[in-house]
Amino acid sequence: MDVLNELRHSTAHVLATALQRLYPETKFDIGPPTETGFFYDVDCPNPISTDDFEAIEAEMAKVISEDQPFERRVVSRDEARKFFEERGQTFKLGRLDDIAAEDTITFFINGDFTDLCAGPHVESTAQIGAFKLLSVSGSYHRGDESQPQLQRIHGTSFPTQQELDAYLAALEEAARRDHRKLGAKLKLFRLDASIGSGLPLLLPRGATIRAELERMLSSKLEDYGYEPLYSPHIGSIDLYKTSGHYPYYADSMYQPIRIEEREFLLKPMNCPMHIQAYTAEPRSYRALPLRYAEFGTVYRMEQSGELNGLVRVRGFTQDDGHVFCTPEQLKDEFKSCLRLVQEVMAIFNLGTKCRVSLRDPEDLGKYVGEDSLWTPAEACIREVVDELGLEHTVGLGEAAFYGPKLDFMALDALGRSWQLGTIQVDFSLPERFELEFTGSDNQSKRPVMIHRAVFGSIERFLGLLIEHYAGDFPLWLAPEQVRIIPITDAQIPAAEELLKQFKERRLRASLDDASEKLGAKIRQAELEKVPLVAVLGKREVEAGEVSVRSRAKGNEGVVTTEAFVDRVQSEVTHRGGVG
Repeated sequence: MDVLNELRHSTAHVLATALQRLYPETKFDIGPPTETGFFYDVDCPNPISTDDFEAIEAEMAKVISEDQPFERRVVSRDEARKFFEERGQTFKLGRLDDIAAEDTITFFINGDFTDLCAGPHVESTAQIGAFKLLSVSGSYHRGDESQPQLQRIHGTSFPTQQELDAYLAALEEAARRDHRKLGAKLKLFRLDASIGSGLPLLLPRGATIRAELERMLSSKLEDYGYEPLYSPHIGSIDLYKTSGHYPYYADSMYQPIRIEEREFLLKPMNCPMHIQAYTAEPRSYRALPLRYAEFGTVYRMEQSGELNGLVRVRGFTQDDGHVFCTPEQLKDEFKSCLRLVQEVMAIFNLGTKCRVSLRDPEDLGKYVGEDSLWTPAEACIREVVDELGLEHTVGLGEAAFYGPKLDFMALDALGRSWQLGTIQVDFSLPERFELEFTGSDNQSKRPVMIHRAVFGSIERFLGLLIEHYAGDFPLWLAPEQVRIIPITDAQIPAAEELLKQFKERRLRASLDDASEKLGAKIRQAELEKVPLVAVLGKREVEAGEVSVRSRAKGNEGVVTTEAFVDRVQSEVTHRGGVG
């Protein structure tokens, strides 16, 4: 555990100390450090709200000023049990039972607060620098909806006030970019209980962005030799039993649907469908690699507490691709998938981080297939990342149940990480479905399968882009690219002619002929984040010109109508323009 984690872990204990003083009946569960701060899960007789934070922070400051040392004490299991039983700390008793018989049990004590904790901590509370409580949310004990609901108090801490202030400023910027708020403000999508939780409805403007994303990626996929597929939204449960998805992922699937004495599932994954496309006819080594792609909608039964705008939903569309190839073609095909991901991310100025996701050697029961199927798959991924010098981390236990993978995390404009695409090497499903191709020796052989997605979930990727661009989409992606504003009614005919020119080139423009003042119309276009505004007055119409305002530069001056339309066409075609 690094120094910052020690600091935040210690701050979580200071929070618990303050809560114990202010609300003596509080029951405590866990209070770990996190990537961005810390939290403590508690059951308080008087529910805590953000209105209480000022008093809690004041008490935390007192604890820090008291310079309380963090004392580590080794105790017996019986001693620990007696301690928590006497204080009615039932959640701590449950956590005590989680500790293996052979492991040491330790308390960490500061002032009058004692916690069941393995540490480590800073030496004393006085070493805690700047801290801030951020929010409070509901949290089920152990993440299980059948368990009691607790309150999770979130906070953060840093060695200095300057670092804390910088972090809080970044949080404010992140809140400004929140895709849920911007999605509603810009009329991109709607989440409505009458439709169902986690089932987003893309409104026309959001649907336009999605269509542009699909057009762009479809063009790339064609360049990379993919063939399109469309698969049904339900499929026989037997298909998913053969693949192994059922029962491995049964908890995240919707309940089976019974039709004419057979059971069907709302499609949770596309890969078994694509396998059926492969088996539609005999395959020869000469026809491989075979690359299939589909924008396939799938359905997952996510926990209600984990749903989050477009980022975590129950119905979403994957840009799913599957490559069937010979073992000899595997490495080149994997590299091709990797280039595709890198090229697409570069279009959006998104940096990426990679993780090689492998089996957990301590829990092999989570996976299907023998070592003989996993070893070459893992070797392929390791060789590719080493040959290309790809910076990466390794995630044990992060593999898919059927094979290892290379996962991609995109870095947005604020440097935040979003898990998106993946490339997975799979020797197991071809074995389970007994896939074959005829080799050059006229013998039946087993193909290898690559599962790959660039965006991952298109909905999630759209949520990322909304926050990455703060709603200021580049010209090619903007749902409305140009707003045409005539100054008076006399210029409306010329404005309508300009609109016609844009429509003929399939560019997205609109005409604002409302009886408002020019300044108000320009301001409205800015609020709606329209990249370009074309103003037509008497002088501009007579000269065959437009006055151009851009979101990035403000007033750009006057250009000919022809030049302006050509400029917009060129920037859209080359995916450039105002961002």
